[in-house]
Amino acid sequence: MKDLTDLVIPTYADVEAAHARITPYIHRTPVLTSSYFNSLTGAELFFKCENFQKAGAFKVRGASNAVFGLSDEMAPKGVATHSSGNHALSLSYAAGRRGIPCHVVMPRTAPQAKKDAVRGYGGIITECEPSTTSREQVFAQVEAETGAEFVHPYNDPRVIAGQATCSKEFMEQVEGLDAVIAPIGGGGMVSGTCLTLSNIAPHVEIYAAEPEQADDAYRSFKAGHIIADDAPVTVADGLKVPLKELTWHFVSNHVTDILTASEEEIIDAMKLTWQRMKIVIEPSCAVPLATILKNREIFAGKRVGVIITGGNVDLDKLPWIKG
Repeated sequence: MKDLTDLVIPTYADVEAAHARITPYIHRTPVLTSSYFNSLTGAELFFKCENFQKAGAFKVRGASNAVFGLSDEMAPKGVATHSSGNHALSLSYAAGRRGIPCHVVMPRTAPQAKKDAVRGYGGIITECEPSTTSREQVFAQVEAETGAEFVHPYNDPRVIAGQATCSKEFMEQVEGLDAVIAPIGGGGMVSGTCLTLSNIAPHVEIYAAEPEQADDAYRSFKAGHIIADDAPVTVADGLKVPLKELTWHFVSNHVTDILTASEEEIIDAMKLTWQRMKIVIEPSCAVPLATILKNREIFAGKRVGVIITGGNVDLDKLPWIKG
């Protein structure tokens, strides 16, 4: 692991600069409420709907900040990344807007809907096996062949500053929040949330939500150091990647707690959101609601911000449909 002094830690000034830079290319997403979920949880929930974001996910914020922050000298070779889906299609979207190439390494098991979206935005896909080891090996080859600028899905200060603009907007849209909860995989959104709230709303508690079957962030948080799983299996395909040094810095310093939910609880929360709120969310985004329903005593009586991170779902493979 790198020494902390080697890391470039983004500041809140970076967040403000990122928001100014990416505003022409993103949506200021709405905040929705649900009296049904309020009565069910005993909390007052506010859902920041990044499923309505450009490219269907919050990751377009960090991707756009990285792409439009490139110098004119660096940009022509394009950008490259590895991603199970949302960062891949978000970086492809941003690169397309700037008119530069985007090379993406994706697991062969990634949802077809996400692969189609990457190609639709002009991204060039190289497939790998569904493990962190294979992903990084194949990516090293692509990076060497193309000379493109690596934009890590989350362990990148430009990406974290971009993701932090989500909670910046959230704080402007909803007053008096007691807590904010977001899904955690690699920790980009949670790190961005930590970056913003620790600067402008340090009294707000920050929770991260994770699948039980991919609970390396939870175990890392309890152990006090990064524990990485190579190839966890969960319906929440966007949360399979491990924390890295930069995201661990934010998680270990600012997160109140990490809560987990079972596969059944995640699927139930996803289905309930579709039914009650009439919005499309992907399994990863259902994890925060699943953990709130599971831990009502933590959130009862509080005003809680819930970040819905994306809505890119393979409609032919909905998790509650058997067979």
